[in-house]
Amino acid sequence: MTQLGQAVVDPAAWPDVMESICKAVGATAALLLQSDVRTADVPRTASIDEAVRLYFANNLQESDPRAKGFPRLMAGEVLTDHDILSPEEIRADPMYNEVLHPFGFQWFAGIGFWAESAAWVLAIQRTSREGPFEKRDKRLLATLAPRLTETATLSTAVGRVALSGMTGILDRLRQPAVVLDRQGKVIDLNAAAAAGLDDDIRIANRQLVVRDKNAAARLDRLVSMIRAMPESAALPAEPILVRRDRRRSVVVRVLPVDGAARTVFLGARAILLLANLTPPQAPEASLISQALGLTGAESRLVSLLAGGMSIEAAAEHLGIARETARNQLKAAFSKTGTHRQAELISLVSQLG
Repeated sequence: MTQLGQAVVDPAAWPDVMESICKAVGATAALLLQSDVRTADVPRTASIDEAVRLYFANNLQESDPRAKGFPRLMAGEVLTDHDILSPEEIRADPMYNEVLHPFGFQWFAGIGFWAESAAWVLAIQRTSREGPFEKRDKRLLATLAPRLTETATLSTAVGRVALSGMTGILDRLRQPAVVLDRQGKVIDLNAAAAAGLDDDIRIANRQLVVRDKNAAARLDRLVSMIRAMPESAALPAEPILVRRDRRRSVVVRVLPVDGAARTVFLGARAILLLANLTPPQAPEASLISQALGLTGAESRLVSLLAGGMSIEAAAEHLGIARETARNQLKAAFSKTGTHRQAELISLVSQLG
């Protein structure tokens, strides 16, 4: 199937891939299910959308009786309902009675495949009119397993490369970035973010942890939203302010993950930009002197101020009196046409 190749670079192609598979085997619906942590944002055909919403709303993913067939599915078998469950078990099970049968779905077939080391199943559903899956159907579906494994593994690798490209670009722009998956776990961070972590903002057990209680509560709400929201829903746009004891406050902004990096097999869901996590990198004093016409002494002072030092700390670092530092700062104001320290630092930051 040529559509499988398209799904490697375009995760949005999966519903069309599954529609084609359904058409080939005379089925109505299909969806992808993880073996371990199942989430409501899994790709599926539109025909089973309402049933899937009900499935997750009632937490039936935690008690799906077909899960006991996973070892056999991952060993290469294509299984149907009756390969896993007895007719009596099917008649008594809430998932069949509350989710599948009310929407007309009667017969199931599952194909196990791998996305790197993660186990997945393509679940295909037929209605009562379409009849059960026969041996010839199972043989046809079995030929898809290696193609699905190849596609999912490539999709994961391509998604990881795309995600690294995004965080790498942000790194070059000196933007600390942390990537969360659909469970709110940290799956990537760039060098700028790693360099700025401290006791106020850190990563523990793949969770972004902050000491500021108000910010921690807002981050918890964000993670809860990411877990509950469908993949297509927009992420919250409100920034989160994280106050720190001895360093500048950090502003956390949330960006969506797009393109190939959004593959369901990788699970990347949100990029967090952590502004002010690390001190600004000030231009060299020599560049400031050349660009703004300041003396060497004035440029060295301004460079330290632009790097986040207070004027008192800069004076101590340079071995000069505070009053001397203030006079040099006033001279810098006069030569650059600025009137406040923040205005001067903003001008200097444009030189970096």
